Amino acid sequence: MKLFSRVALAVVATILFSGIALAQDPKDGFSPAAQKQRVEVAEAGKAKYTGIGAGIGMGLAIVGAGVGIGLVGFAALSGIARQPEQAGTIRGTMILLAALVEGAALIAVVFCLVLALIAS
Repeated sequence: MKLFSRVALAVVATILFSGIALAQDPKDGFSPAAQKQRVEVAEAGKAKYTGIGAGIGMGLAIVGAGVGIGLVGFAALSGIARQPEQAGTIRGTMILLAALVEGAALIAVVFCLVLALIAS
């Protein structure tokens, strides 16, 4: 498994670095006009893809919160099944943890919304 991971990492690194090397046009060199044009092209594409990233981030935050609250609920129910006399304590802890997970997800969604609004 370690060999496969190392080979996969080497392939990904090679693809990324070859893409950077191929993006540079050797005949333009480091002329100021070519650099300015590349910066303008990069700036024009930034806002378009930032909104997509913000949308994906919001979706992942909500899915993560759903999984987290599901795991908290499952653990609380199995704990109550094992020790029914501690049901009140477990339920209170479960509600607190679910609120913390939901709060973290809400903060992530707000950050993604702010990112999307700033980019547009």
